[in-house]
Amino acid sequence: MAPSWLTSSWLRVRTLAVVALLTASLTACGQQPERAKTPTPATDMTAYDRMLSLLYKHTVPVVQPAELAATLQKSPRSVLLLDTRTPEEYQVSHLRGARFVHYDQYQQFDLSGISRTRPVVVYCTVGARSEQVGAWLRQQGFRDVRNLYGGIFQWMNDGQQVVDAQGPTTNVHPYSLLWRPWLKTGNPVYK
Repeated sequence: MAPSWLTSSWLRVRTLAVVALLTASLTACGQQPERAKTPTPATDMTAYDRMLSLLYKHTVPVVQPAELAATLQKSPRSVLLLDTRTPEEYQVSHLRGARFVHYDQYQQFDLSGISRTRPVVVYCTVGARSEQVGAWLRQQGFRDVRNLYGGIFQWMNDGQQVVDAQGPTTNVHPYSLLWRPWLKTGNPVYK
């Protein structure tokens, strides 16, 4: 029997690992990727920003963690939060109020009863999987879909709170050992 980490997502992990290694090497050499679309001036870009600029296809607008946190603080139910990771990742922790949408089955997610005008924010570990789900939601007629910039990692790195079934926690599932270095705060937990 194959190890649990060897799933249909393994090819995605390998591809993303190559991107992460390429980003790290570009950062080490002080070079900026040609196609980088910077959220801040190039001199302020972190290695994480550089990696994300290579991963994101820019099919869904992003929302910064601080902006989302402020919106949720003012009106917690104003935004539909969709966690687009795996069940194991979601069980370790998620954003308060987020609904789970299994990434490997997102096209089967029941959209009935959700207004196409309701603001939606999707997120995953770093934002690559959620961007794909967000693009699909836009194809389904949702007008205001955003991808959480940097995913749950950036959310945690920026000092925002996550929860599990018992309440607030510092645990975060890092998806894989290859992604773990990008999580600067929180307790990495693999389930």
